[in-house]
Amino acid sequence: MTPTTETMVGIGGAAESTDMVLNIGPQHPSTHGVLRLKLVLDGERIRHAEPVIGYMHRGAEKLFEARDYRQIIMLANRHDWLSAFSNELGVVLAVERMLGMEVPERAVWLRTLLAELNRVLNHLMFLGSYPLELGGITPIFYAFREREELQHVMEEVSGGRMHYMFNRVGGLKEDLPAGWTTRARSAVADVRSRMDRFDDLVLGNEIFRGRTRNVGVLTPEAVHAYGVSGPIGRGSGVDFDLRRDEPYLAYGDLQDTLKVVTRQEGDCLARFECLLEQTHNALDLADACLDRLAELPPGPVNQRLPKVLKAPEGHTYAWTENPLGINGYYLVSKGEKTPYRLKLRSASYNNIQALTELLPGTLVADMVAILGSMFFVVGDIDK
Repeated sequence: MTPTTETMVGIGGAAESTDMVLNIGPQHPSTHGVLRLKLVLDGERIRHAEPVIGYMHRGAEKLFEARDYRQIIMLANRHDWLSAFSNELGVVLAVERMLGMEVPERAVWLRTLLAELNRVLNHLMFLGSYPLELGGITPIFYAFREREELQHVMEEVSGGRMHYMFNRVGGLKEDLPAGWTTRARSAVADVRSRMDRFDDLVLGNEIFRGRTRNVGVLTPEAVHAYGVSGPIGRGSGVDFDLRRDEPYLAYGDLQDTLKVVTRQEGDCLARFECLLEQTHNALDLADACLDRLAELPPGPVNQRLPKVLKAPEGHTYAWTENPLGINGYYLVSKGEKTPYRLKLRSASYNNIQALTELLPGTLVADMVAILGSMFFVVGDIDK
């Protein structure tokens, strides 16, 4: 019997349920980077979402294998360009752990201070850009004003505005300029005195609250399943922060000042509130570090290293609480001057996976609100 093919052609009401595939991107939406979202729509509602990554990939993990332990710091500070100091820090902590190296106390406190200032710089960018994505232009101007206050002191101490290159294996590049701590304390106080503007302009705005409350709810189960961390995970009630739960640097001595900010709602508003309150706490931690530095006697800020630095054969794993979440560094050495393997676990890579869970069932109009509340940098995904 000859097989037959049956084709059904429907018009009218049947056409209303036809799915449409919509590409969002690839483009460069402000601070995030080049990302593409492939959405399957049923009318105005999203049925399926797939983040398509790789547009910014530069092969940093492979390049680590062809650079020595001094040079890889330069590669590592660029994937999350809003958290450059913290990125450097994770690499040098992994190498120092492999070497069994002790860092001078003054360098430990200075690293903690600069890491918290870098955290504030990171958060301020999102505190300004997220309302901008929802149509509110004013907060970005205030955010950049406060960023410039802190950028001045970070630039003075390191010479860089984005990629500081101030960490070294064994400590820091050099000691502080004369009078720097006074200027840093003044900058922190100035920024803190104006932070309430974000409460007034953003959290006090009924349109912003209407666009973010009960939108994009991420459950604690999804947080654990996807490995989501940082303010996004804590916004869903997952009370985890490496600075408290597995202290490194000087965080063990700052437990009275450190506050792990959580919310239970898990929506876009909760994530923004976590970010804002965490910024306040980072300023408090910076002040506490400055107080401790004032008590320390003068001393070295680095260790003397051999001309050719080689890590012993073996492997280690170091992780840090970066501004956007947990960063992990798996270092494998064959006893050479270059890493055999340096695998980077970046916060944004895990966090952005949750979009496949968050977006289905929501409206296209809420997609931007949800996407912006994930606080990711695409370079941190395409490392």
